[in-house]
Amino acid sequence: MGQVAATEFKARCLELMDRVAERRETFVITKRGKPVARLVPVERNRTEPLFGRLRDMVEEVGDIMGPAVPPEAWETVKEWDELNAPEPRRRPRRGRHSQRPRRR
Repeated sequence: MGQVAATEFKARCLELMDRVAERRETFVITKRGKPVARLVPVERNRTEPLFGRLRDMVEEVGDIMGPAVPPEAWETVKEWDELNAPEPRRRPRRGRHSQRPRRR
C-alpha cells in the first residue's frame, strides 16, 4: 500500500487509477501527512451480468399503472393529517413585565 500526497495524486490521478485497475494496488492519499482517503480496486467477483439479473424473479399482479389505493383512502389520509398536524408556534408576548430587557 503506497502513500501519495494530495498534490501528487492530483497531478498523477489517471496514472494511479490505471495502476490500481491493472495491478490491484491500493493507495492512501494524504493531506499534510495525515491520511484522508484510500484508492482501492473495485471488486470484480460478479459472474452474472448486471442487467437482467431479476428476470423471472418478479411477478406482475394486477394493474401496475393504476393507483395503489382507491381515491376514498386518500380522503382518510387527509383527515388523519389534519387531526395530527402540529399546532402553529406562537410567539411569546412581550409585555411590561417581560423577562428580557428592552433595547433602547
